[in-house]
Amino acid sequence: MTNSVNDSATISTEVVIVGAGPCGLFQVFELRLLGIQAHLIDSLAHPGGQCTELYPDKPIYDIPALPVCGAQELVDRLLQQIAPFNALMHLGQEVTELHVKADGRFHVRTTRGTTFDAGVVIIAGGVGSFQPRRIGVPGADVFEDVQIHYRVRDAAQYHGQKLVVFGGGDSALDWVNDFAGKAASVVHVHRRTEFRAAPASVAKMRDHVAAGRVCYLEGLADSLVVENDRLAAINVKSNDGSLHRLEADHVFAFFGLHPKLGPIAEWGIELEKKALKVDTEKFQTSIPGIFAVGDINTYPGKKKLILSGFHEAALAAFGAQAHLNPGKKQFLQYTTTSPVMQKRLGVS
Repeated sequence: MTNSVNDSATISTEVVIVGAGPCGLFQVFELRLLGIQAHLIDSLAHPGGQCTELYPDKPIYDIPALPVCGAQELVDRLLQQIAPFNALMHLGQEVTELHVKADGRFHVRTTRGTTFDAGVVIIAGGVGSFQPRRIGVPGADVFEDVQIHYRVRDAAQYHGQKLVVFGGGDSALDWVNDFAGKAASVVHVHRRTEFRAAPASVAKMRDHVAAGRVCYLEGLADSLVVENDRLAAINVKSNDGSLHRLEADHVFAFFGLHPKLGPIAEWGIELEKKALKVDTEKFQTSIPGIFAVGDINTYPGKKKLILSGFHEAALAAFGAQAHLNPGKKQFLQYTTTSPVMQKRLGVS
């Protein structure tokens, strides 16, 4: 079982993991297989990263042995996988200080004043801290998380309702296609004819439009229509200048994120296009003892896939072990046959 911990005293640990998304959670697993204890830090109030925060119901099809898996389901499975290790989590706080101490260990401090003395730091911070791009019409903030949304947490609650979806990327198209035929009405609004989404998703959306399950409009959000303190509709100015009133119980805006490295950019680690440069042997950064896995890192041939992040976490764990115990011979053991690993997993 995971624990959410807040402690004002300095915590001594072998590893601090910055980021509790899928890669950070799997990093806990790989480290504990090697007998290494880690603490996780995340700016969000719950583990799961973007999967939980932005698209918990979105299906994922490229996780080995799982033909289809919801994003939140994946997070829940990862939490179940590390449950035997009692991973210590420090949630709702961001790392603000990271530097190498005189003895070669690392000083880590968060916005809540939690301080660590760590032998290794592994950064699994995704794209860094992020905020969704807002819809940008007057008064929208009043209805955020009530009738105006930047993510979908429980898709079923919007079935049978009038929905307006803005955006031309994968998230917008995925939800337009998902809601088609389930909602009372779906209007898809995008500002131009070109889309950033996968061509197959665009083609599926156009099929829904042709069948009358979705209405498509090119234009921009102009203003809100409020009646009895509730959002009743949203006005959209089309590209020809005409104004369209779109009845709406709920409005979804998928304009992407504002990814920011935040304090990470000030830690002296070599960067390339706002990502941390790492080697491909152990995914170590330019500072020995600091590793980076997942979307936060870059190297030749980098692919931003959860699958790739899991591979990186496995090799980073061995890199961390070597850094913590230099000169000690490393042995590759298998969970199917190793009594030591099975004991750590609680299955012996």
